[in-house]
Amino acid sequence: MAAIRKRNDRWHVQVRKQGYASATKSFVLKSDAQEWAREIERQADRQELPTCRKALDQIRLSDLLIRYRDEILPDKKSAVIESIILNAFLRDPICKKKLSDLGAVDFAKYRDRRLQEITPSSLKRQLAPIRHMFQIAINEWSIPLKENPLDKVTLKAKDNRRERRLKDGEYQKLLQAARTRQNPYIEKIIIFAIETGMRRGEILNLNWDQVDLKRRSVTILESKNGYSRTIPITQLAAFTLQSLPKDDARVFPTTANSLRLAWDRMLKGTGIEDLHFHDLRHEAISRFFEMGLTVPEVASISGHRDTRMLLRYAHSDIKRVQLKLEQGQGVHHLQT
Repeated sequence: MAAIRKRNDRWHVQVRKQGYASATKSFVLKSDAQEWAREIERQADRQELPTCRKALDQIRLSDLLIRYRDEILPDKKSAVIESIILNAFLRDPICKKKLSDLGAVDFAKYRDRRLQEITPSSLKRQLAPIRHMFQIAINEWSIPLKENPLDKVTLKAKDNRRERRLKDGEYQKLLQAARTRQNPYIEKIIIFAIETGMRRGEILNLNWDQVDLKRRSVTILESKNGYSRTIPITQLAAFTLQSLPKDDARVFPTTANSLRLAWDRMLKGTGIEDLHFHDLRHEAISRFFEMGLTVPEVASISGHRDTRMLLRYAHSDIKRVQLKLEQGQGVHHLQT
């Protein structure tokens, strides 16, 4: 807040804002003093003033991390994983530094050290909650940092996106292998994943009160991006649901770990290589495009909010593309 007082024949202004050094100046005219005070306050709101080193001297990086871990993480879906990441990071010497001495160069050195041990992609994931922590500190906790120190740290991570589609005969092999599992839900889960394009977590968290067999639809209450959606399901997906017992609130009463173990074991005898469960979602979405569904229609089923991300899944079967090319070439020859 600005304090304006007249002393002798001049107007003295002092502007104080928490986290910033106080600014003072004298003017002959009161109007000039008021205008200067407003400008200084605007600069403070835009975080353009020099920060008060004394305030940052009292806070260590570890203090921010602990506060973020204890206050912000519990409300995040990724709380367990990010807590592990932050607890491990807290053991690094960089966390002992005061915020007044902390900058992008410190995180650049940390990056270089860590890249000798882990991949760029892994490091990028580990730094994500720390980057978010700084944004919370600046925007919500009024910590007088002029910028997020991680914004100036470059990290080129290799694009690890997968483009795995099911090859000829692999779907049948998957189902045959699933039938050999003691867990009767594995086969049904695989069919349902291919027919709906739903994520593993969405499938395993699906309850019967989210299923409407009359309208052939299911409602996903909260997806990975935090939004709910109601999606239509195919006749095969509906038939799969009808074949399941309803003695549990969940449609597929199986844990993620049980599914993972069953998946790994059943693949060993199939000859199928490099196939992840999430690839079934890729396969399903690609099939939706091959059926002729538009981008908005596929997005309404898959739950993608960013069409650029959605198009990463849209890899048509090369044989179908070749067939269309040949058909188009034949029409062209007839016309000529």
